[in-house]
Amino acid sequence: MGPKMWGTNRGYIDSPHKIYSGNLGWGLTSQGLRDAFADQRGLLSAKVIYERDTGRSRGFGFVSFETAEDAESALSSMNGVEVEGRPL
Repeated sequence: MGPKMWGTNRGYIDSPHKIYSGNLGWGLTSQGLRDAFADQRGLLSAKVIYERDTGRSRGFGFVSFETAEDAESALSSMNGVEVEGRPL
């Protein structure tokens, strides 16, 4: 089963190989999260999760990768890295 595109998430490519990214700053966007992981091998896309009623970030998101190895590598590389002043 390969990656599939979710139309409601404006270009987010879902994959079985994704990692949870928590402790995100309230102002970080999906593009900002993608930019933070841009140097990681196999990056497909990233999305920040927002509250439905208020539109405010919930402080976490997901980053998807082509392979499990790519996801594990990114997890090791990015764990604790500061993005907008907050460690992932």
